[in-house]
Amino acid sequence: MISVNNLTKKIGDVNALNGLNFSAQNGKITGLLGPNGAGKTTCLRTVFGLLKADSGNTEIDGIDVAKDPMQAKQQLGLFPDPCGLYERLTPREYVEFFAQLSGMSATDAKTATADVLSKLQMDDIADRRCQGFSQGQHMKTALAQAIVHKPTNIILDEPTRGLDVMSTRILRDLLLLLKEQGHCVLFSSHVMQEVAALCDHVVVMAKGKVVAEGSPESLCERTGKATLEEAFIELIGSDEGIAA
Repeated sequence: MISVNNLTKKIGDVNALNGLNFSAQNGKITGLLGPNGAGKTTCLRTVFGLLKADSGNTEIDGIDVAKDPMQAKQQLGLFPDPCGLYERLTPREYVEFFAQLSGMSATDAKTATADVLSKLQMDDIADRRCQGFSQGQHMKTALAQAIVHKPTNIILDEPTRGLDVMSTRILRDLLLLLKEQGHCVLFSSHVMQEVAALCDHVVVMAKGKVVAEGSPESLCERTGKATLEEAFIELIGSDEGIAA
């Protein structure tokens, strides 16, 4: 479970986070939805400990990220940009390396890597170099790295950006699998269809604050709109910066 409590963060003259409060539960997919500049990426970077909040705090399974960052990060998996993989390594080498960075011994990292590659049905490509992989294969390798240390929480920042239709479908299936396994999945997006299709809970952000939250259906009911896109525009009061 991820709990964000009254986070504030000023970047230059901009209040990127302005008293942000929400929680993401285990066994559910929670989406941060907002126009460009809403503070979604700043929020996720603060949750993961890459940025330090000016005030407020984030707890990961009850662990304060600022007070015990190493223990908190052991409960977090960060889905990286799949294009940033070390292409001269094989998936097995790549995932084992990051497993050891998370604190596993070499023996445990090897076992955990074999388990996650099998779980994601990657045994046929596990010992091929990543160079030349399809987008879907890159994505599976990136996800394997994020979950090899068996974190309870997974964070993704606009994960389908730049992906083709088939790769997007593969990623959606993987996220639903993580949900079924009881993980807390938190991701940001400004793509309405993506959020409506995946999320159990939606946190609508604007100007660093939570404007509204609830299931896609409840947000539509609250605003009297037929689609999440229409509900979103009603909630933030503008269609500026929204992607369809």
